Amino acid sequence: MASQRCFCIVVYSLVFLGVANTALSSTSLSPDFYGHSCPKALDTIERVVQAAVYKERRMGASLLRLHFHDCFVNGCDGSILLDDSATIESEKKSLANVNSARGFEVIDEIKSAVDKACGGPVVSCADILAVAARDSVVALGGPSWKVRLGRRDSKTASRTEANAAIPAPSFSLSQLRNSFKNQGLSEKDLVVLSGGHSIGLAQCGTFKDRLYNESSEIDPSFAKDLKRGCPTDGGDANLAPLDPTAARFDVAYFSNLLRKKGLLHSDQQLFSGASTDALVQKYSYDTKAFRKDFANSMIKMGNIKPLTGYQGEIRYNCRQVNNY
Repeated sequence: MASQRCFCIVVYSLVFLGVANTALSSTSLSPDFYGHSCPKALDTIERVVQAAVYKERRMGASLLRLHFHDCFVNGCDGSILLDDSATIESEKKSLANVNSARGFEVIDEIKSAVDKACGGPVVSCADILAVAARDSVVALGGPSWKVRLGRRDSKTASRTEANAAIPAPSFSLSQLRNSFKNQGLSEKDLVVLSGGHSIGLAQCGTFKDRLYNESSEIDPSFAKDLKRGCPTDGGDANLAPLDPTAARFDVAYFSNLLRKKGLLHSDQQLFSGASTDALVQKYSYDTKAFRKDFANSMIKMGNIKPLTGYQGEIRYNCRQVNNY
């Protein structure tokens, strides 16, 4: 039994070294990165994501959000997946993620299935997040795009940076612009990627203040309806859809903004008499343009400061750094 265990460790290590050498051959991301090292990788990820979304439609939005929150904190490096340890303060406990970020068990399932299909830890957790986000959007009726691959996983995480970098639902348009600009993303990217709120739900605590402060930026009847599930006292974890078709990727999110029915303050800020109004109006009726631009902006976001070459590692377990 001991000899079998040793043999597995040797094989595992050889596979890992092979992946390291593969990563060295390209310092840029490529859709074909795993074409030779693991041709079954993308199909395996797609299969697990489709099953998870079929089981719970909300999971698609949760997986998309994980990729977004990962990329906004020191780049798309899988840092959001790391649990607390002696040396790591998990980003899962940051203000934007605590008690709201979810889907980690699906990422674990994907990692296990992909490692089995590849014969070892070939695909990084950061790449799994990127592909799972795309496959989630597709599963809910959205566009597809060629995910550029070859990211490696970070050995660190930063709760402090997560608190500072991830846009809050209370942000003004100016704060949103600056947040995206800090990531190399444009105002157009801001509007387009906010369209990811076409799917998913939000907790009452993220929008409650808007319902009871008699804000002129929210439709009164819409606020009245939301109050039923979001009382003044308690109920902060109660959920409401981000748009009327929260299980389908479409342009209803933008149409809602035109009628002052954006769920979050940060959503409605995109249509508030400023420069972003024109894009919101365009996407409210031009589905083709939104789908195309969303795909392009997702590729652009996925390129934020990836680790390649000797940087980082390919984690054996997405929740913890490797122990050599």
